[in-house]
Amino acid sequence: MSEKLQKVLARAGKGSRREMETVISAGRVSVNGKTAYLGDRVEGDEQIRIDGHTVVLEAQSEQICRVLMYNKPEGEMCTRKDPEGRPTVFDRLPPLEGGRWVAVGRLDINTSGMLLFTNDGELANRLMHPSHKVEREYAVRVFGEVNEAMLQTLRHGVKLEDGPAKFQKITYRGGEGRNHWFHVVLSEGRNREVRRLWESQDVQVSRLIRVRYGDINLQRQLPLGGWTELGLKDVNYYRKLVQLPHETQSKVKVTEKGIDNAKNRRIRRSVKKHQSRHQQAVRRRRT
Repeated sequence: MSEKLQKVLARAGKGSRREMETVISAGRVSVNGKTAYLGDRVEGDEQIRIDGHTVVLEAQSEQICRVLMYNKPEGEMCTRKDPEGRPTVFDRLPPLEGGRWVAVGRLDINTSGMLLFTNDGELANRLMHPSHKVEREYAVRVFGEVNEAMLQTLRHGVKLEDGPAKFQKITYRGGEGRNHWFHVVLSEGRNREVRRLWESQDVQVSRLIRVRYGDINLQRQLPLGGWTELGLKDVNYYRKLVQLPHETQSKVKVTEKGIDNAKNRRIRRSVKKHQSRHQQAVRRRRT
C-alpha cells in the first residue's frame, strides 16, 4: 500500500509531517531521481533523497516508536544548531541510529521544564497540532498586582496579535509581596503564548516552567539537563491520545518504575560532564 511521501519522511525521522510538506514544496525532495511534489505517494521501495542525500526508509511495522522526556534548563535553544554557539536542547540527547529526534513543540530560551522528543515524526506532529487539544501545564511566577477580575479575563479570553487566546485553568500556588506563583493550562502551543497572555494584563512573567504534557507530569527526580526514555505504557498513552495505533515494543527494559537512584546518579553525572564540555568550548571561543 502506498503512503503519502511526507508521512514516510516523517517516520524516517527527518522532521514532523508539516516540516516535510514544506521541504517537498521547496523542491528539495526527489523520488527515483525526479523532483517530488506535495501529494505524491510512495510504496516504500523507491530511492528518496533530500537535498541529494539518500533517506534510509524504515517500514512502519519495523520502527519502534520511542519518546524521551527532557528537563530543559533556561538558556538552551530549541534548535539543532545555533549560529551564536549557544547550547541547544539536542546537544545532550542520546544518538539515534537510522533517524533523528524530533522535538514535540518548543520552549523559548528563558523557559525551562518538560520537553518531549520522539523518533516518530507523525506522533510529534499530532501532539503539537491544536486540533488534538493536548493539554500543557505551566508553573508561572508573575511580578505585579493580580486580582480576580484579571484572572477571569484570562479564563474567558483576550485578543492577541495572532488571534484570541485563554487559559483553560488557572490555579493560585502562593507567593509573597508582588511575586506570585500560578499553574496555568493551555491546549495549544503558540509562540510565547503564556507570557503574552499575562503581559496583556500588564503583569510580567519572571519564571516559566512546563510541568505537564497531556496527563504525564515532569518527573521530579529528573535533573535540569537530564533526559529519560518513557516506557511502553506512557508511549502508548501519547499514541492513543492522538489516535495512533499502539506500539508493541520498547527499548526500555523496565516500564513500570520511575527513575531509580542509580539511574538518577548516572543522569546527573552526564549532565555535569556536558556542562563542563560546554564551558570549555565557550572559553576556547573567547580566546
